[in-house]
Amino acid sequence: MSADGKPVRPIIVIKKKVSHGGHHGGAWKVAYADFVTAMMSLFIVLWLMNSTPKIKKAVAGYFNDPNSSGRETGTTEMGSKMGSSSTISVDQQNIQKLKDQIEAIIMQQSDLHQLSDQILITITNEGLRMDLLENKGSTFFESGSSKLSPSGTKLLTLIAAKVKLLPNKLLIEGYTDAAPFSNGSDYTNWELSEDRANAVRRLMQHNGVGSNQVAEVRGYGDQMLRVPSRPLDPSNRRVSLIVKWLDGPPVTRASERPSPEKTRKVEKALQSPAAIPAAKSRSEKPAGRPS
Repeated sequence: MSADGKPVRPIIVIKKKVSHGGHHGGAWKVAYADFVTAMMSLFIVLWLMNSTPKIKKAVAGYFNDPNSSGRETGTTEMGSKMGSSSTISVDQQNIQKLKDQIEAIIMQQSDLHQLSDQILITITNEGLRMDLLENKGSTFFESGSSKLSPSGTKLLTLIAAKVKLLPNKLLIEGYTDAAPFSNGSDYTNWELSEDRANAVRRLMQHNGVGSNQVAEVRGYGDQMLRVPSRPLDPSNRRVSLIVKWLDGPPVTRASERPSPEKTRKVEKALQSPAAIPAAKSRSEKPAGRPS
């Protein structure tokens, strides 16, 4: 009792015992992993949507052919070695490697391996040049026509698979021999060379080469024979694909440059009035090629 005689109320302390539930397992980890994966995929898509066309082409090339183009793409800017650039490019460091790769692809095809003597790949001042030479049997085009043969279609499809990965511009040229058409129509070797070059362009663009990647399409008719001493030689009928230099042509050595005297002679000849009729006469073409 208290001092005033009132009873003292007892102090009651209530203690609650908290017990934890049993172990819930690792199901939450699986759900969390799925969430993180989904978020990562979302950010990758958002990054690609805002990336440059060069990066998009590199990523697409990897997923289309991981064993080949995957080694030719990367994260650094262009200008380093082929294996570490964002896209392969034709420059003075890797042009030989690209040439070897295209030759290897052709040699792996049994039907095209037999035509290796008619497929010339060379390095020129314009870039990597690929010449497709006809023979007596009309290898890449039907005789007197711009329609591609099965061999020509297959070869150009393989080349397009490589060229479409390049940032370099593409130049396509058509040539014929000196045999005139015999049907008396206005269709001449000029039109045939242009139509064959355009047939190549259409096929390559159909197989992934960008429309802005083709810089020029040229038709020379029979004015630039490969074998001038034999105007009717089948190899004069050809189509050339040139992957142009990305950083300009190689520097010409002083010994290869024309002398100032020769340059002055050329400039004087171009300024002469006689040069105009001479250029005009090249466009005249006899009729009469057998179809």
